[in-house]
Order: sequence, then C-alpha cells, then structure tokens
Amino acid sequence: MLVSMFEDRVADPVRGNEVELRLSELLSGLSHALDITEGQPRGHAERSCLIGMRLGAELGLDDDTRSSIFYALLLKDAGCSSNAAKIAALFAADDATVKRTRRLTDSDSTWQALAHIVRTAAPGCPPLVRARRVGALIRLGRAGASSLVALRCDRGAAVARAIGLDETTARAILELDEHWDGRGYPTGLYHDQISLGGRLLCLAQTAEVFWRRGGSEAACGIARRRRGRWFDPDLVDALLALEEDDEFWRSIANPDVSLWEPPDRVLIADEERLDRVARAFASVVDAKSPYTARHSARVAEIADQVAATLDLSPDSRATLRRAALLHDLGKLGVSSRILDKPGPLTEPEWEVMRCHPRWSMEILTRVRAFRELARIAALHHERLDGSGYVAGLTADDLDLPARILAVADVAEALGADRPYRRALDVDEVLEIMRGDAGRKLDADAFGALEDVLPALRLADAERSRPRQGSRRRSAS
Repeated sequence: MLVSMFEDRVADPVRGNEVELRLSELLSGLSHALDITEGQPRGHAERSCLIGMRLGAELGLDDDTRSSIFYALLLKDAGCSSNAAKIAALFAADDATVKRTRRLTDSDSTWQALAHIVRTAAPGCPPLVRARRVGALIRLGRAGASSLVALRCDRGAAVARAIGLDETTARAILELDEHWDGRGYPTGLYHDQISLGGRLLCLAQTAEVFWRRGGSEAACGIARRRRGRWFDPDLVDALLALEEDDEFWRSIANPDVSLWEPPDRVLIADEERLDRVARAFASVVDAKSPYTARHSARVAEIADQVAATLDLSPDSRATLRRAALLHDLGKLGVSSRILDKPGPLTEPEWEVMRCHPRWSMEILTRVRAFRELARIAALHHERLDGSGYVAGLTADDLDLPARILAVADVAEALGADRPYRRALDVDEVLEIMRGDAGRKLDADAFGALEDVLPALRLADAERSRPRQGSRRRSAS
C-alpha cells in the first residue's frame, strides 16, 4: 500500500491558484496529528468541532464569534506536545496514555485524581518504585498540574496567533481547561471570567470523549453530572436539547467540518498562510522533545539551501521546504518515553519509531494540496540502497527532492544533541555522511551540503548567541 501511495505523484493543487484551499480543510487534516499526541482517536478534534458548532447554532452566536470558535475547536490541542516530555518524565509512563485516561477523570474529585495517578504512574515497575512515583506526583499537587496545563494552553494560543487567527480564537484555546466553578486550570477563572469560547471548548471536547464511550446518552450524562461545576449551565442546557437528535449524533461519526464553517467568514490558505501553518505545525512537532527544539525548521533551512544549490525551481523548493517542515508530523504519535530514551531502543520500540513516516503521510494526504508534499515527507528515512524504512525503496524510486530531504534530515540530526550523545560539529557530521554518499545518500545532494552546511551552522550559532544589548538590559 505504501509503495503505491509513494508512486501516486500529483501536482500540488495550490500552485497557480488551480484550486482554492480553505484553511478549514488544512486545519481539519492536520488536526489528526494533534489527536494522536493527546492519545485520542483520529477525528477527535473534528467531532468536537461539530459538537461545539452545533451548540453555537443553538445559542444563536453571531458569525464572527462562530468563526473564531470554529478554528479554536480544530486547534484546541495545538499546545499538547509542549508538556508531553514533562508528563512522561513525571509519570514514568507513556504521555499519550496519561493524557487519554486523564480525560475520563473528574479532577474535582480527590479520589478520582488519586486513582488516576495510581493507575498510570510507573507501569511495570516494582511496587516500591511505583509508590515513590505516586508520592512525588501527589506532592506536586494543584500547582504542578496548573504548570503543565499552562504550558499546554499558552503554547496552543501561540500557535493560533502564529497562523494569523484572531485573539478570540487564541483566548478560547488558552482557557479550555478552566471550569465554571473556578476549580479548573491553569488560573482558576470562573463563570463569565472564562471566555465563551473557552467554556464551549471545554464542554465540546468532554462530550466527544464520552460520546465515544456511550453515544449521546453518555455525552449528555457527563454534562448533567458536571453542570455548574465544570460547565456553564446554559451551555449544558443547549447540549441536553440535542440529546434526542439522532441525525446529528450519527453525523459526527464521519465528521465533515466544512458543513459547519460560517460561509461568510471562510479563510483561504494562500501561499503565505500555507507557510505559516507549516511553520506553526513544525513547532508543534519539535516541542514534543527537548532534543528537537528546532529540528524541523533547521531541516527545512538545510534542504532549501541544498535545493537552491542544485537549481531546483521555486515551486519545487517551496514544496520541499514545506515537506521538510512537516516530515516528522507522525512523531507526535510516538511516546516521549521512546523519543527521549537515553539508551538503545528495543525492537518493539523501534517498530513504533519506524511507523512515524507512514503516520506523517496518512495525516498529510488528508489535505488535497499536500499530496506531493506528503510523498516527499514520507520518504525521509528511505535510502538509495534499499536499507531505509518504511517501504525499503531504492534509488529508482527516489527523486531529487526526496533525496535532498534525506540528506538534510541526517545532517541536522547528527549536528544536534540527542539523549544518547552530544551534538557533532560540522566536520564530524560531514565525515560520517561522506561514507554513505553515493551508497545510501545522494552524492549530488551531499556535495551541495558540503558547500552550505558550514555557513548555515555559523549563522545558527550567531542567532543563538545573546546580543550585547540584551545582556546589558538584563543586567540593569
């Protein structure tokens, strides 16, 4: 299947304005990456969007408000990767599992919160180790939980702003874990202190989680039980009015968010916004691990400079640059316990890691304009001699953009810190890669890399160096 997908090369529909790409289609497709980071089934954000937008219709919200909330619902988990490594380290467990089971827990209940910690902390470890981990988590208390949620919500709002969405959207994401009674996170806002968008997102995402467990009865049941505690009573009443609307609840099984996009407020993903979305989602990917702080951005920079040296066309460079930014999107579905492991991976762990290019492709191909981009992105671990993964393709299957991305990815990875080794300097990177040039990696792409990498590393070091003026200000 993967080989046939790789061979299905289609022109990028965005080029030449052949097809208008709605921002909703773009964010709807990419939202599946956010779902897997949160440990949710793909489509969770889309289904939450349908529930939230139906509630907005019941409440008679104006078009501007509905438009802002529409994009907030699709992007509500945009900050989810930023606390993944911390959660994995604190619980000594798979971050996605901790997050998924947390969604089913009433954090207002001390006993439920404690039971969640006991069930999820340090699985498979000796009892004494688990007990110590549980004790450490209990001592963190509300302040620890608030800091984790703040990290997630702040980052999610920043992503929305980076894409160019309005402050109503950003604020809704910032406040989606606040509760009506003031016992939510991160700041304990209550009642109308919480934006309408934040209140609506909180109810919609919870209703979706419980709908999957028991249909509309379960979704409305949790709303009833938490009415006036977690949820705005007026929003709950609007949801309860829909409990017997079987046609609506059937529709969210196969969600089509385009049906709920306010028609007079449609945003188009032109070339500039397409780049902004690619950069924003690259930052979501790179936030998953402390060892990949700018990996995707650096790979894109290297790939673009190599492509320029090899005289690729402007259109090909643009597609390659976006593919480089999004090539590791599938890593959002890989546990931080694997990504940040300081020692060698076990074979089962490698099996999970090898899935990430396929997951990247599956997510990216949901966007019509990303079919060619998806193909390139999914090939970044393939090698000329067939020794790569996922499909074990060979030189005959790999065109120049795919070969350039593979070279750029290897170069950046070797030049960055990893949990099992230090970052290598430029000479070390090139020396290691020289042995694979013409065998595993494209010789021409490597030759161009030799020309551009030293200058790129120097420029990166200059950007990282504190400015003299900044030092003076911080010292004053």
